[in-house]
Amino acid sequence: MVGVSDPTPTRPRQVTMAGWLIMVGSVFALGLVIDRLSGLHTLETQQKINAFLATSPGSELGIGSDTVVSGIRTLAMVTAGCATAAGILGYQVLRRSRSARAAVTVLAVPLFLAGTVTGGFITSVVAASAAILWLQPARAWFNGDPIPERRTALAPAAPATVAPSDAQRPPTVLWACVLTWVFSGLVVVGLLATAVVLAVSPDLMLDEAHRQNPDLADQGVSDTVLIGFTFLVLAGLVLWALSAAVLAVLVFRRIDWARIVLIVSAATCAVFCLVGVAVGAFLLVLPLLASVACIGMLLRADTRPWFARATPPGPPPPGVGGPLR
Repeated sequence: MVGVSDPTPTRPRQVTMAGWLIMVGSVFALGLVIDRLSGLHTLETQQKINAFLATSPGSELGIGSDTVVSGIRTLAMVTAGCATAAGILGYQVLRRSRSARAAVTVLAVPLFLAGTVTGGFITSVVAASAAILWLQPARAWFNGDPIPERRTALAPAAPATVAPSDAQRPPTVLWACVLTWVFSGLVVVGLLATAVVLAVSPDLMLDEAHRQNPDLADQGVSDTVLIGFTFLVLAGLVLWALSAAVLAVLVFRRIDWARIVLIVSAATCAVFCLVGVAVGAFLLVLPLLASVACIGMLLRADTRPWFARATPPGPPPPGVGGPLR
């Protein structure tokens, strides 16, 4: 139980609105997924896909209609799974569960991205509602702090107070940052090495790609398109790893929003690693375990209060810190 003076604090209207939007939006997203899957193999859908692939930019992708259908089905299933979990977590959010708030925030990222297959509007509403849970007064309600009063134009500003001295950094924060830095560095080095090998000897990758899918040429995927797409993916992953390392620096400096973003990044990485392990890429077990450990350490009960107590330094009150007379 959160230690507060009022055992039953009043839930802010923003939390109630966000929780219900998450639950109702998730139900609507499930309905849209069912509708999308039921009409996936209809003649109208096939005509739309063929028309898209026949004109730019679809014609420049170099893929066939079967690939598009498989991609739509995969995104729809991801949307359905995330929406189901988000709907359940939305109810827990209304019961003041901070772990549910963190989990629904993590789910908001894949739900928003995969939800484009259903139009994207409903899933965007769910993702925005999850973000509202981290703003005031919702943040104070979840932390068990007094709900801050809205300042009006006539209300005088509160006098500045001396910021409390920083508490000692929890070891879990240090280890979460170290794990992020180590594995981000390893990923960047590995990706850059892969890019060098691909640039020097692209035939290695092309032979393996054609061995796994001999129909690439029939599907319109040329070697040039395949190499260019691979370089694009490598560049995106390098930027992702570097961003995670920067976020770890901010987390080390006690910035709470960076902790949340790093948790979302680690959760997304864990999902991709889990999929990779499932298809046989067992080398991804190590980053998978590191991502899960990082999430666990940043969500520990002895870690969150250290960020919650972080307050920006303000000007010293009169008579404190001034020159001696």
